Amino acid sequence: MTVEPRPEHPRAVRIGEADVRRLEAATRAFRALDYRHGGGSCRDAVEALVPYAELMLLGVVREPTLPRLCTTVADLHNLAGWTSFDEGRPGVALAEFGRALELATVAGNDELVANICYRIGRVHLHYDAVDEAVDQFEHGQVAAHRAGSMHARAILSANLAWADAKQGDARAALAQLSTATDEFAAATVAAPPPWAAFFGETDVAAMIGTVHTELAQVVGARHAGEAIDALAVATDGYGRAMTRSRALTQIWLATAHALAGDLDEAVRVGGAAIEVATELQSARTKQRMSPLAAAASRFPANPDAREILERVDLLRGLAGPEQVTLQ
Repeated sequence: MTVEPRPEHPRAVRIGEADVRRLEAATRAFRALDYRHGGGSCRDAVEALVPYAELMLLGVVREPTLPRLCTTVADLHNLAGWTSFDEGRPGVALAEFGRALELATVAGNDELVANICYRIGRVHLHYDAVDEAVDQFEHGQVAAHRAGSMHARAILSANLAWADAKQGDARAALAQLSTATDEFAAATVAAPPPWAAFFGETDVAAMIGTVHTELAQVVGARHAGEAIDALAVATDGYGRAMTRSRALTQIWLATAHALAGDLDEAVRVGGAAIEVATELQSARTKQRMSPLAAAASRFPANPDAREILERVDLLRGLAGPEQVTLQ
């Protein structure tokens, strides 16, 4: 899908609701590709669309349409940041998210601001910059409160729980997780905005499992049982439209089984995750195999554990060198 810029000088172009709807539709289509096939499936197309979207901002726009246009262009940058993150380019991702924040603020869209802060935080969390991640999640919570969105608040609370778990603070992590589930239950919006629609009951289960798997790694294997229960539910809940989320969840599920000492099941689930990850155009999914490898390495004499390590090493080689510069 391509959208060509108009030949006229941008300041002479009138931008109306129909133009904005077309840009929204393109963003929805690219976001669906990202969820199903990984950021590499659409990153170039998204980046090619960004300059055209920026030109729209220089056109003649009626005042009632301007906030919607700014929101739409902000969300395109939001998606560009996410696809770049998924492709292992955190510096590019943070630059895109920065522009998205500027435009979402101009639009007065606090719910989108909250979502962008969540995504910036996730970049930092992926690269173990936990303090920076917490700072972004907390900024996002403030915006979510301003927006009056319990759904957005639930996303931020769940990710704060993950950050607390990475730091080994089980009490804080579980408290945040409880808050997140309460906020999600209290959310009354039937159709969340497109940038937040991913966070439904299945993703809540995945986050519960993620937090407990992280605690099983850092605090103690006793958390693995709860992780397995939640992650099994989430794995079953993700359909083909959310292939990457399913693969990421299977990786955590295999990790939890390994931490629990159930290496036969870790090999089975991990093998399924590796098969999917091999097909995905997502460096992040391949990088996320590290916890599974660390869990398997606790059993060096076990042949199943060695099989996991060999398959993970092969898969991570396909991802290429991991870029860790966040500047």
